[in-house]
Amino acid sequence: MRVLVLAEAQDGDVKNVTREMLGRLHGHQVDVCGVGLPPGAAAALGRHGAEEVHSLAGEGLGAYSPDGWARALKGFIAERNYELVLAGATSLTKDLLPRVAGLFGSGMASEVIDLSLEDGRFRGVKPLFAGKCLATVEFRGPAPHFATVRPNALGAPSGENPRAGKPVETAARAGGAKAVVKEVVKGASDRLDLTEADIIVSGGRSLKSSENFKILHDLAQVLGATVGASRAAVDSGYAPHSMQVGQTGKTVSPRLYIACGISGAIQHLAGMRTSKVIVAINTDPDAPIFSRADYGIVGDLFEVVPLLTEEFRSVLGR
Repeated sequence: MRVLVLAEAQDGDVKNVTREMLGRLHGHQVDVCGVGLPPGAAAALGRHGAEEVHSLAGEGLGAYSPDGWARALKGFIAERNYELVLAGATSLTKDLLPRVAGLFGSGMASEVIDLSLEDGRFRGVKPLFAGKCLATVEFRGPAPHFATVRPNALGAPSGENPRAGKPVETAARAGGAKAVVKEVVKGASDRLDLTEADIIVSGGRSLKSSENFKILHDLAQVLGATVGASRAAVDSGYAPHSMQVGQTGKTVSPRLYIACGISGAIQHLAGMRTSKVIVAINTDPDAPIFSRADYGIVGDLFEVVPLLTEEFRSVLGR
């Protein structure tokens, strides 16, 4: 099966979910393509299993254009007869990949959290009904097929290959674009987006004010984490919607999720239940969050979080 992984450039590198997908596809023939890939991307991705790394270039590919990029990718995929196209479930690919699948009239599986290729067939696992159950999905009909993978869901690749990928400059045609993204204004924080963060510290309504979120930011600074919030905290005006984790916010799968003053309503659990390790801090020993937590601390977050911050600072030397 010929497999293509779409790579997305970020701050002079590619997003880590690309390496996750390559690690899971070890042993299969996999190429990578992207627009504006940084220098050295081919060598780095080759060590994780990429055969060829195509950097698409051409008129109309400078700034993101939904229809233009979709047409360019369609031509590239069709010319090389890829049978399966994978991408990380990021804000850009959630917009782009369904358009490409639509141009082919092909099926698409969104936000899978596990995948395998057996006997030339794709099998993906994805949550349904707010994460209450898992479904195994397959494709019917002619190739190519498309799927997006939730960041951090597959885990870091176990090792590297002793070779480098072959860099290829590939011309692509976007055609006349109907819409172009003129500017992307980055938020004030330099932390990773919640969906890509390896460690998340989240706060609930128990924080009582936006100013009190500072204790979570202090802990996050020490851990190199990103700060999130429950819907209750967002609805109370303590945090912006961009920080919301849950069914109506962002779905995350970090290695460590620290829930501070969050009761654990099903809507919140739907957005973070696939976290590898969950730590809950709450004064109510019967809070639903403890049923999902790997570690629980029954106590006042205003006392516990600063103690954790100081302890981690001492241990990590930060």
